Amino acid sequence: MGIYKTEIANMRKNIGENVGQKIIIKEPTGKRSKPEERGATIEKTYKDYFMVRYDSVNRVSSYNYTDLFMKTIEISMFDGNDYIPLDIPDVADRKNKLHKLAPEQIKQNPLQNGTMQIPVESA
Repeated sequence: MGIYKTEIANMRKNIGENVGQKIIIKEPTGKRSKPEERGATIEKTYKDYFMVRYDSVNRVSSYNYTDLFMKTIEISMFDGNDYIPLDIPDVADRKNKLHKLAPEQIKQNPLQNGTMQIPVESA
């Protein structure tokens, strides 16, 4: 999988513009447990991670931007009326993105099977 630098930069900018904003963080607690939701506030953003302060306990925690893309955590932001999930673009799998072509896009390669058909002229 590959997360592009521009995607991380856009996410960093989006979270950076919302410093001080109330959020809900949903993160898994274990294999068989339900994900835990906690209220928090975005406190600071840095190049590779951002920090939040939880509302219920006086604790600060940090998360990588890649945690959002990998769905390790989910964030919903408060817009004044309700909490709206943060829109995270799907992570592009470079290999599949490059090799998933429609059949009409694939051109026949004369060396496709390792052999080349040479037309024989009759004399």
